[in-house]
Amino acid sequence: MYRAHIAKRHEPIRTDASLDQLVPKDHLVRKLDRHIDFSIVHRLCAPLYSNTGQPGIDPEILIKIILLGPLFNIRSVRQTIKEIETNLAYRWFLGLGMDEKIPDHSTISQAYRRRFAGTDVFRQIFEDIVGQAEAHGFISGRILITDSTHIRANANKKKFDKVEVEQVVGDVEDELLGRVNEERAKRGKKH
Repeated sequence: MYRAHIAKRHEPIRTDASLDQLVPKDHLVRKLDRHIDFSIVHRLCAPLYSNTGQPGIDPEILIKIILLGPLFNIRSVRQTIKEIETNLAYRWFLGLGMDEKIPDHSTISQAYRRRFAGTDVFRQIFEDIVGQAEAHGFISGRILITDSTHIRANANKKKFDKVEVEQVVGDVEDELLGRVNEERAKRGKKH
């Protein structure tokens, strides 16, 4: 019978396997690495970085960290950083070794606020990446459905206002429902 060995948790990891060998060949990050050219990041970000002082974090790493969140349904940059700490495939995608430090989540938000502020570099990079993803069939770009329910925050549980909210059905929802019903009718299904 196999038994857990709690003491093994504290042993150093010893392996002859490379990070490349440990990441599955069919993992999404490998497909992205094979098909998406991130060279635009360095080209557009070069003017935003100084050649003097401490070298900054590679902007390609920052962009890839930001991409990992929505690609793998990670809810925040803070959580994405936590996931990168333990996920070998993410480290491989970023080009970070097992012992390399991962940028802090605040570094990403500071890049938004300071380095990319007042520029459209971020938009250009993501439009390029989305264009490449479309060209390789990763995304179709035909339709986007979102749920954007807005709720007014009420932090004081002892004091609240009862407000009757009018439900508004937008034109987009009507159009989508119409398309769905048309498609169902074509297939002989009920509305």
